[in-house]
Amino acid sequence: MRQTRPVHLVVAINPAAAFGQRRGAGPLAVERLRAARHEVVALREPSYADLRRAVEAAVHAGTDALVVVGGDGMVHLSVNALAGAAVPLGIVPSGTGNDVARGLGVPVGDPAAAVDALLARLHGSPRHVDLGRVRSTSGEITWFAGVLSGGFDAAVNERANRMRRPRGRSRYTLAILRELAALHPVRYALELDGVIEQRHAVLVAVANSPSFGGGMRVAPDASTVDGRLDVVTLDRIGRAGLLRLLPRVFTGDHVRDARVTVRRVRRVRLDAPGVVAYADGERIGPLPLEVEVVPGALRVLA
Repeated sequence: MRQTRPVHLVVAINPAAAFGQRRGAGPLAVERLRAARHEVVALREPSYADLRRAVEAAVHAGTDALVVVGGDGMVHLSVNALAGAAVPLGIVPSGTGNDVARGLGVPVGDPAAAVDALLARLHGSPRHVDLGRVRSTSGEITWFAGVLSGGFDAAVNERANRMRRPRGRSRYTLAILRELAALHPVRYALELDGVIEQRHAVLVAVANSPSFGGGMRVAPDASTVDGRLDVVTLDRIGRAGLLRLLPRVFTGDHVRDARVTVRRVRRVRLDAPGVVAYADGERIGPLPLEVEVVPGALRVLA
């Protein structure tokens, strides 16, 4: 579409991107957006906490769009600032997993291509996509765009986040192998759209989009525009069985296994002893938690 005016953009850059292979993505995004004659305010802060406050202040002050440069953690930061707001989100993926960006069709692995795709959308109409809303027992609200996990999958996430190497998908695979030593089923109390059930499971995922862990398609049919969450459970399984099932998760074929159940719901309550939940790769907190879908809660430039 023919550009009619400069757009005011706030660009939030992952603090961790100051190091390693990802350090060039932020400056590249800012340079290309400014070269297209847009008004760019670049936010660089020493920590996620500082960056979150800066993003919230910038959104409150007013901007045409928020652009985040980073991975799923940066997307998670942004959706918690933008949920229900008119300000759209643009993503330049440069993280480890980039699962939310992948699910939205944003080019992954090529920051320049992601910026080009963003530029092509700036004067178009943003897409409205669903978000998951999490409520803790204290009433605290957290939003997520991708997948909330609670169980073996969350334990893997916790371990993977502590690991510095290797990068990308292989880090999650290695974390899975290390967590296998402690594998055991957990008794869950689930309430799915008002229907209560008890089940022993090793994995519970509540998915708004298909993948987590750098391309693991845990809920291959999940959609950000259907007004539903896909609840995926994996019942009792041994270490050898999980190892055989693991490669199928990357294609989504695991859902054909009899021990895997997928239900599509609007609301789910999760409870289990000693289980901590993650969403978009970020630590949410211990169960119990209530999760519901909020249709069209986020506008995206993708």
